[in-house]
Amino acid sequence: MTAAPEPTSSQPNEQELQRRLQQDSILLGGKVIYLNPFLYWRRFDANTDRWLREPGQLQEDQIISNRSRFYPELDWQLLDDQEAAAKDGAVEMFLKSLELISTFNPELSAGHLLEVERKMAVTKKRAFERWVVRSLKRRERAEAKIRRRFDRERNMRAWLEWGALDVTRQAVLPLAGLLAVAVAAGWWWGSQQICSQKIVYPGVQPALQRPAP
Repeated sequence: MTAAPEPTSSQPNEQELQRRLQQDSILLGGKVIYLNPFLYWRRFDANTDRWLREPGQLQEDQIISNRSRFYPELDWQLLDDQEAAAKDGAVEMFLKSLELISTFNPELSAGHLLEVERKMAVTKKRAFERWVVRSLKRRERAEAKIRRRFDRERNMRAWLEWGALDVTRQAVLPLAGLLAVAVAAGWWWGSQQICSQKIVYPGVQPALQRPAP
């Protein structure tokens, strides 16, 4: 009796790949249509790539008017700012993706595009939200880095402007002179202490001479 072969690690990977391909594509009219907009990246230029990846490229009223189209179950008044920003970004990703799909697949009819939109709303909603959250965090870190650099430059300019004032020079120069004199005096005193000779008494006293018998 032989044991059944253990499943290799490649089998779960292949199953995961097949599942992702099913979520990222749809078969319409005998043609595979990709739902993941980033699968078209070989076909668009750098400006289109930036337009797709950066949230906030569409008008706000366009996003608000399409909220119920992709999130009909939500009451947007109950969402906090972070949740609303993530879902607004997802709505923007839906609109951008549909525009890219219709651009690279001009043969699709209105009914086909409606099927694409329905499947995207089911399979890509969470993925778009996660993508938007990561993009917003990267933007926040970049903006914070720029603000810190701007604050450092502003503080440096303020110190330089303060140092260039006549009143500052009149106050600082005497203090700098006193400091230089104090440093020089301390150095001279320390050198004198090191160079001075010290009298060292021998540690063993000479033996007393005994009187002759």
